[in-house]
Amino acid sequence: MSRHVIKHLPTDTGVSGWEATSERTFPVAALEHDITADWLIIGGGFAGLSAARRLSQSRPGDKIAVLDARELAKGPAGRNSGFMIDVPHNLSSGEYSVADEAATKDEIRQNRLAISFAADVAAEYGLPRETFDPSGKVNAAASDRGMGLNDNYRKSLEKIGEEHRVLDANQMREMTGSHYYRGGLYTPGAVMIQPADYIRGLARGLHSKVAIHEHSPVLELSREGRSWKAKTARGSVSAPKVILGVNGHIQSFGHFRGRLMHIFTYASMTSAFSQNEFAGTGVDRWALLPADPMGATLRKITKDGLSRIVVRTRFTYDPSLKVSEKRVAGIAAEQRRSFDARFPGMERLPMEYSWAGALCLSRNHVPAFGEVEEGLFSACCENGLGTVKSTLAGMMAADLATGAASPELDKFKNQPEPRRLPPEPIAWLGINSVIRFQELRAGREG
Repeated sequence: MSRHVIKHLPTDTGVSGWEATSERTFPVAALEHDITADWLIIGGGFAGLSAARRLSQSRPGDKIAVLDARELAKGPAGRNSGFMIDVPHNLSSGEYSVADEAATKDEIRQNRLAISFAADVAAEYGLPRETFDPSGKVNAAASDRGMGLNDNYRKSLEKIGEEHRVLDANQMREMTGSHYYRGGLYTPGAVMIQPADYIRGLARGLHSKVAIHEHSPVLELSREGRSWKAKTARGSVSAPKVILGVNGHIQSFGHFRGRLMHIFTYASMTSAFSQNEFAGTGVDRWALLPADPMGATLRKITKDGLSRIVVRTRFTYDPSLKVSEKRVAGIAAEQRRSFDARFPGMERLPMEYSWAGALCLSRNHVPAFGEVEEGLFSACCENGLGTVKSTLAGMMAADLATGAASPELDKFKNQPEPRRLPPEPIAWLGINSVIRFQELRAGREG
């Protein structure tokens, strides 16, 4: 009998502004008794709920259960920057330029498949533009190095025939209201989402087809005969097939140990403001990635005439899956300075929320995917593009588990296993040193 005892869960530090400003319209229900199902999905984030929707479409008569340790959108799924990006975005590479044309085109097709899936979710469940906005995004440059990186990226996009538009300093100022940026590179295929609203909207749409149990962390997962049994504090789910959509937490279930990097990134969100209070922030909505991937990501969002700006900077490697409130506060102070440098007239606008969010990377930029034990499937390790890659992994895991054949699944599953990391503390020292060097090199882009 295969048996996995789950000894700890990742902790979340700080209140995510996305979750705090999201509206929940359906009740929370924990697992309170023992049940059986045809399918069990552990994890109610992008991977888990995408797998649940895919299964509800391909197996409409089957009983599907989802277990999540927290309330939906309060974990990592509600703590990202909300970019669904189609063109490649490899955090570990140090820039966005394309190296392998064929591999890049395959990755773009896969990313767009996930975005199309999410667009269908938005259309079917009536998600508003504030939740799902196919606006595209801009790689913003604030230095000579940033301008050079954007130019390299532009050449890469031209080489593979991808649509893009170069923006000058005046166009960046018109869009953002800020004199900070020297130029930008716009690509139209990205979608901006309010991640907490998207997750809750998807869950609300699935409620009539899928049993979703929140505040129900799995304490033990074991193979009993032809089924798996997941035990929680107050009940259990037995099912012949299980999909794990738990990202880096897959290691707690006994798989891919020593192969995944647990990275935390940090964000702050301003209080709401009107254009009458602060007119110098440009148009109602914009989304900026830094020209250097280790720089500052910014988004302006507007709803009912009130706007907020989100700033995301800094990365740390934390294999314990925990970060302190003190660290979040220290990085929030750095984000305050980054914000003030871009918007010097807004120093009195407070940052209302600051938080940390976990993501998972592998050394060779591949997912932790596949049938890891009989009837147990992994849809984990999103490599810094959680909204898109986790959506795709959930879709593909559902197809793999049901035996659905497709060229997309063949490409997705035909990837090497994540490479082993060096032993600790060598990994901690090496990875954090590389991260800090790259952040310092980003300079004015940060």
